[in-house]
Amino acid sequence: MIFWQRLLVTIVVMLAASFVAQLIWHVSFETDIPGYFAGLVGGLTAIPVWEILGRIKTKQRPLE
Repeated sequence: MIFWQRLLVTIVVMLAASFVAQLIWHVSFETDIPGYFAGLVGGLTAIPVWEILGRIKTKQRPLE
């Protein structure tokens, strides 16, 4: 994948993971999640996603 696509997908997955963590935290403790914890969840999710997306190769189309 090209850089900007990897970056976009990684950011979307980070935000989704933080949102899901916030929902789980809110249901469990009936309060808001601390910001540092949401950032930690998003950051730890981004690392493997970035690595997995780096292994995906795009097909090169021949120039016409």
